[in-house]
Amino acid sequence: MKTILFDLDGTLIDSTDAILESFGVAYETFGRFVPENEQIKKLIGHPLDKMFMMLGIDALEANDYVNAYKGHYRLISRKKTTLLPLAFEAIKHASKIATLGVVTTKTAQYSEELLEHLGVMHHFKVLIGRESVTHPKPHPEPIQKALLALNADPIQTWMVGDTPMDLISAKEAGVKSIGVLCGYSTKLELEKHTSLVVHDALDAVKEIAKHL
Repeated sequence: MKTILFDLDGTLIDSTDAILESFGVAYETFGRFVPENEQIKKLIGHPLDKMFMMLGIDALEANDYVNAYKGHYRLISRKKTTLLPLAFEAIKHASKIATLGVVTTKTAQYSEELLEHLGVMHHFKVLIGRESVTHPKPHPEPIQKALLALNADPIQTWMVGDTPMDLISAKEAGVKSIGVLCGYSTKLELEKHTSLVVHDALDAVKEIAKHL
């Protein structure tokens, strides 16, 4: 049996507005100027503390910003998050040909709540989030944890994601990967780490189906 692991942001869901708004609240909480939206969007997929540090926040303060972000994100995330176009079809199609899991750098608890709200959580047998691991993507640990939880064969496993971190994590964990262009990275960035880059998650699932 095949296993398909999906990233969330930019792969299955669009929570860009919620992310940007929550970053804004975090910076305003501490009286700092909010970075440009494009600066933030380029970093989506990294752990939150890393994102804040990459945007100039001191490492010792990063967790305070993360907490301010999460406090707001939790309030607005359901209202401001949607499934990406064709993501529902991708999940349904995938569930017929494989066991499904989610491997994300988002908080697992929020991710589960979001996917329940969007009506698709029941399709996934495992969800690995930021607090599930010591080392987030691009480290292989999140994918390794998912493989272990599903008792999955790495050779029969695919990771579908929209950032180089997803693809590097897949390579390090010994699973196949497909990059999707419906998220936050360019074709050029993704092609450095995988030979397969398609438009969206449904295209990715169709590609995986060919390898049955």
